[in-house]
Formats: sequence, structure tokens, C-alpha cells
Amino acid sequence: MPAEWLYETAARWDLELAAVEAVVADRDTVVRLVAEPGPAGADALRTAALGLSLRGLRTDLVVANRVLPEASPDTWLAGPVAQQRKTLDEWREAYDVRTVAHLGRDPRGADDLTALDVPGAGRDTPVAPVEWPVTDRLGEDGVLVWHIPLPGAIRDDLDLVRRGDELVVTAGRFRRIVPLPSALRRCTVDGAALREGELRVRFAPDPKLWPQSR
Repeated sequence: MPAEWLYETAARWDLELAAVEAVVADRDTVVRLVAEPGPAGADALRTAALGLSLRGLRTDLVVANRVLPEASPDTWLAGPVAQQRKTLDEWREAYDVRTVAHLGRDPRGADDLTALDVPGAGRDTPVAPVEWPVTDRLGEDGVLVWHIPLPGAIRDDLDLVRRGDELVVTAGRFRRIVPLPSALRRCTVDGAALREGELRVRFAPDPKLWPQSR
């Protein structure tokens, strides 16, 4: 028989996972991302943004960490500074970005953490919730369209599976099972397209389930 500590550990994990799931599922949850501007940080931020969008989570701001000084007598810093500047310009097109200066070393202890002076800690500007709206195009195209924002998604890494009243959406390494809105449950999937960072899934009314107009 397994030892008692194993049962206690499993029970603790269940509670911790339930707590995490409650935070992720809460529509009031807002995420703040921290990344170092550069190729690796940009890739990590794109991946995180895709996963958060699939979960319907909002990002209030991005904290750019370890930002090098623009004016420096060290000529060898010109390349890294230009690389950081390019990444920051790209991030500012999509996010509210705050910067944290590079200390010249890794922070150690409470004093170094205080010296970082992370901006935006008291930010209270409301962030609009992520919506997955359904548009009615029955009159024009005979379909309803479900709009799912997936910034950074790649067409070849997307997969959709209709499973009863649920849609299984896979985007890269992320997967989510979402219940269909009531109107779409009486439809069949008619196709999907990825355009400008948004997945648009078309649903055609099922004649056997859709009310017939007179």
C-alpha cells in the first residue's frame, strides 16, 4: 500500500490545481507579463500571448526587464541596445509596456529588488475582457461566425474538433475544450479561417434542429 504521505501529497496537489484553475477561469483575472526584450524574450512573449488568448485571459501590461541604457560610453553595447530597442518598438504596438533598467548584474536580496522600481504596481486602469463574439451572417452567407482571437497563431499549428456541444481548439502547444454558445449547438461546422490573428469558425444551421421560418 502507498505510504500515508503519498495520499496527503496527492490531496494537496488537487487543492493547489483547483486553486489555479479557479484563478484561470475567473473573468476578472488579469495577467502581467515580464520579459527581457530580445529574440528569446519576443518568442516567449508570443507563445505566452497565444496561450493566454486561448484561455480568454487579459494582459494589462508588459514589463520589459533588464533594459540597457540608451546612452552608454561602451561601444560594445550598441548592438544589444539596438536589438532591445527594436523589440520594444514591436511590443509597444500591441501592449502597454513599462521598462525596468538593467542593474549590470543579477539582483540579490531585498535591497536589489527594491532598486528595480518595477513600474505599474499600482495600476488600476480597467482592461476590457476578452470576448469571443458570434456574428450573424445568415442573411448574407447562410452561416453564423464565431470569432476567436488567437494573436500569433500559425495556420499549420491549428486544429479544431467538434465534440458534441463542445469545440476542441488546439493552437501550437496549447489546447482548450470550450462549450459552444447555445445558437451554435444547433449548427454544423462549415469551415474555419485564420485572418489577422483571429480564428473565424463558420457554423451552418442544422435543418433538423433549426427553427423553420414561415
